Formats: sequence, C-alpha cells, structure tokens
Amino acid sequence: MRFPRSRSDIEHLVPGGRDGRRMLWVSFTDKAGSGLWYGTSALYYTFVAGLAPHEIGLLLGVAGAVGVAGTPVAGRVADRVPLTRLLPAVHALRAAAAVGILFTGTLWLLLPIAALGSLGDRSASVLTKLYAARVAGPDRVRYQALQRTVVNIGFGIGGLAAAVALAVGTGTAYRTMLVGDALSFAGAALLVLRCAEPPSPVRVVATAATAGGEPPLSKAPATGPWRDRGYLAYTATEALLFLDDTALNVGLPLWIATATAAPHSLVALLFVLNNVLVVLFQVRLSRLGDEPRRAAASLPLLGLAFLVAGGAMAVSAVDSAGIAVVALVVAATAFTAAEIVHAAISWELSLALAPGRSQGAYLGVHGLAQSAQRSAGPVLLTSAVMAAGPLGWLGLGGALAAVSVGQRTLVRRRLDRLDALERPGAAAPQAPAVPSGTVTVSGVDYGE
Repeated sequence: MRFPRSRSDIEHLVPGGRDGRRMLWVSFTDKAGSGLWYGTSALYYTFVAGLAPHEIGLLLGVAGAVGVAGTPVAGRVADRVPLTRLLPAVHALRAAAAVGILFTGTLWLLLPIAALGSLGDRSASVLTKLYAARVAGPDRVRYQALQRTVVNIGFGIGGLAAAVALAVGTGTAYRTMLVGDALSFAGAALLVLRCAEPPSPVRVVATAATAGGEPPLSKAPATGPWRDRGYLAYTATEALLFLDDTALNVGLPLWIATATAAPHSLVALLFVLNNVLVVLFQVRLSRLGDEPRRAAASLPLLGLAFLVAGGAMAVSAVDSAGIAVVALVVAATAFTAAEIVHAAISWELSLALAPGRSQGAYLGVHGLAQSAQRSAGPVLLTSAVMAAGPLGWLGLGGALAAVSVGQRTLVRRRLDRLDALERPGAAAPQAPAVPSGTVTVSGVDYGE
C-alpha cells in the first residue's frame, strides 16, 4: 500500500473533495467514541447502574429491537430532508441518550433511553452511507473502503482507551468512557454541519420538473422498496451473509472458551488481527465491487471464504492447543476476508440495484439486513451452530457459500432486467396522466 506523502496526495486519494474528507473525520470521531462505550457498556450496567445479568439482557434486547426501525425510517426521511440537517440531529439524539444513561440507574428509565440511543445508532449508520454514496459519486466503492478503514482505526483507538478503563475498574473510569462517547457524537454533529449538502437524485429530478424540463425516466417501482420483491429477496440473502460479524464477535470467543484447547487470551489477539487486516486490505480489495457485474462475479470468493472459515472452526475442536490455535487463526482470517469482500460487494450492489430517486428508502431497507442479523445472529450461532459442534460450523460454512452463489444468480437476473430497460428502443412503461410539473415514478416491475 502506498501511503500519501502530501496534502495533494490525500486530496487525490479521497473522493468527494473537502466534504468527503470531513465525513471521514465524522466517521472516525463517531467510532472512536463508540469504541469507548462498546468495550465497557456491559460492565457499566453491572457495576455502575447495578443491573442484574438478566436485566442487562432485557435492556440490550429491547434497545436492539427498537434500533431495527432506525434504518428504514431514516432512509425514507433522507429522501425528503437534507442530510446535513438530518444527520446532526441524529448524532444529537445519540449524545442525549448517552448523557441520559449517565444520570439514570433504574432499568425502566434506562429502557427508553437506550432504545432511543440504538435508534440513533442505526439511523446514523444508514445516513452516513447515503452521504458517502452521494458525495463520492462513481468513486463510492473506493470511498466506502476508505471509510471502513477509518472506522476500524477509530474503533481500535476507542477500544484501547476502554481497555485502560477496564484495567482501572472504577465507577469514575466507566463514567468517563460514557462521557467520551457523548462528546464524540456532539463532535460528529458539529463536523457534519460544516459539510455541504451533496447532490441528491430526488432534488435533481424535482428541479428539472419545476423548470419545465422532462424528468428522466426512473426505473423505480411505484410501490417502493417494500413491494419490490427482487430487492427484498436480495436483502434477505444479505441478512445471512452479514453473519461474518456475529461469527467473529460472538461465535469465535464463545467457541474458544467452551470447545477448544486454545488459551482464552487468543480472543483479544484475533480481534487485533481482524482490525489490522481490514486496515491493510479493505482499500486494496475495493476493486472487487467497483462495478455491479464485477461485484456479482466476486460473490463466489465470498462463498469460498465462508467455506474455509467453517472448516477451520470445525478443526479447532481437536484436543490439541497448537492445532487449535492455528485453525482459529485461519478461521479468523477467513471470516475477516469474508467481511472485507462482502463490504465492497454489498455497498455497490445495495446502491446499484436501487432506483436513484428512492435511494434513501432502498438503502434503509437494505440496512435492515444488518440489523436483523445482529438481533437473530447470536441466537442462531449459540442455539444451532455451536450446539451442533464441529458439524454445525461445517454446515454454516456450506450454507453461506450456497447463499453467496444464489445471490449471484439473483443479482445477475436483476441487472439483466435493468440493462434491458436501458437499451435503445426498449419500450418505456406508460405512466398515468398527472398535472403539469408533477414528478412521477414509473411502475416498472423489477421481478425477482
């Protein structure tokens, strides 16, 4: 990897100009604060808030369930409200929730506060992605790779600070991490306010219609993403392919602790390995998703990574510490490879398969895949995969490889349909008559 040596090198490296660079700082500030809180939240609720384990489980479960609504709601609103006003408001909501947690020690008060914070977290995620897609334009895949690299650096720095707080172990140390989390959201909001609003397909089309021009034909179905069967099917497969996240953060640590002869300290080292690999290779491998058909063609690589990871996890159960350590390193590397490849592919396809004028609404629906995985993934991993032992990991690897191949077929079929609509001479769908100056959306069915 060639590192930039001057300001001009940095400007050339980061798509989106000054606003693109500022949004990278937003992501870094946000995730550095999140790293502080994620590393200490469970112990904060235990030793500072005084909650019992079952109460913490209820709190996190309710917050996660409410957070699921954040992606579709925020995405839909973003098609109507400027991002540079909506995103700071969401960050302000997150900061307020963090402060609320700081001054609350009762479960029934913590429930709504944590739920609002979770709603803000998921909303901020989809809005940041949407801003990146608009500000970077055709270089959005490269920008997303840079953003993921910055996010991992931010998480790493926040995690190191959280480790210090855990070593100190006092209530003051835990509260300091929560204050730092709130300040990071406030800082992110201020940085977004300095950014210019990026071009939006919604406003571009509306402006053309208002000026008396002919609005460009949209391939969007009139019913939107919730009745677009093809996009919903794609989102459903995405929920499964996002399982690399739960496998790394939940499955791997629990498997090491309960089913292998490897030392428990290996967990921390594998997390470091994951962060280092993402920082080193996310930008380099972004070319796998720099065009929709190339992204679809790269899906078998994702399937291969899942196969290797599942096989290595199965091997790690042997009664040998040395073999277990080697197998777990291979598994963590393979799951990280799946994470990197899927990030590049998913980012491009989630946008390329969505109509431009409803990009926010569609991206919000796509965000449900990750939210659903985070809710159901731990249950699936612990109650089905790990309960079945080594065969469970082999089955998971094979199933996710099959989903990868199936998604390639689904995506290619959808892209072929879109290409057919764009060919010269293709019959344009007839839209109903509307009053002059009204922007319409054609009723094209994408199919499955």
